Amino acid sequence: MAGPLRLTFWGVRGSIPVPGAHTVRYGGNSSCVEIRHEALPPLVIDCGTGGRGLGQKLAREHIRHVHLLFSHLHADHVFGFPFFLPLYTPGAQVEVGVPSWSDDEARERLARYVNGTFHPTRLRDVPAAVNFRAMRAGREQTLDGWDVKAVRLNHPGGSLGYRVTADGRSIAYLSDTAPFAKPGEGIEHGDPPTSFELRMIDFLRGCDVVVFDTMFEYDEYIERMTWGHSYPEYAITLCRAACVQHLVLFHHLPDASDDQLDARAARFADTPGLRVTLAREGETVEIA
Repeated sequence: MAGPLRLTFWGVRGSIPVPGAHTVRYGGNSSCVEIRHEALPPLVIDCGTGGRGLGQKLAREHIRHVHLLFSHLHADHVFGFPFFLPLYTPGAQVEVGVPSWSDDEARERLARYVNGTFHPTRLRDVPAAVNFRAMRAGREQTLDGWDVKAVRLNHPGGSLGYRVTADGRSIAYLSDTAPFAKPGEGIEHGDPPTSFELRMIDFLRGCDVVVFDTMFEYDEYIERMTWGHSYPEYAITLCRAACVQHLVLFHHLPDASDDQLDARAARFADTPGLRVTLAREGETVEIA
């Protein structure tokens, strides 16, 4: 099974989509990423408003089999699901993974949103064949050639991070999560890593690319510690400890302008021992 892995960003914002003049370069759609390998069906993680454009592309390519994993079901990660065109393609097969304890619970959790009230569509009425799968922390699954591991994150209401591996290369997606240590403590501050940090380092170890929620700057995080989001220095510390090659800062603050994100990119461009970039809508990262 040869060929590169390609990671494409279709939505990079957190909390709410923010289209407008101040988000043109980095994008205003909410969270959605696509992972492709030429020998496997596309694998999508989260389906915020960026999922609409991705679904249109998959339909144009006549893709009939797609895997879609949800990190959690907060609205900004689900906005685009009722507009995901493969759902409305007769003969298409959409495999949906949802954090839950059973496949039936996975279906029921998402059906609460696509129920004819919050959106005109009812999940039971879409023409595609939609199959549901329970995703749980600590569980490893093989999805049509994709090896997928899940880890529990630190977010109100719960969230899962995913490590996706194919052909010996790995991409991890960690959105939404806050640090696993108290402010001023833990691995970033020279203390021994907490048990949660050790678990996360082991989960990320040797990843080619890690996509990490870094919505806040540190001072913003201190004011909003219970919101379930992180900041760049923490992600960098974890990724260095895990010998990650490339960290992509993700889940940008809705109020962050393109100029502010440019300044953040410049600030971390020369991070020793780790390539650090910012997620941009429409950008593809290739792992050869």
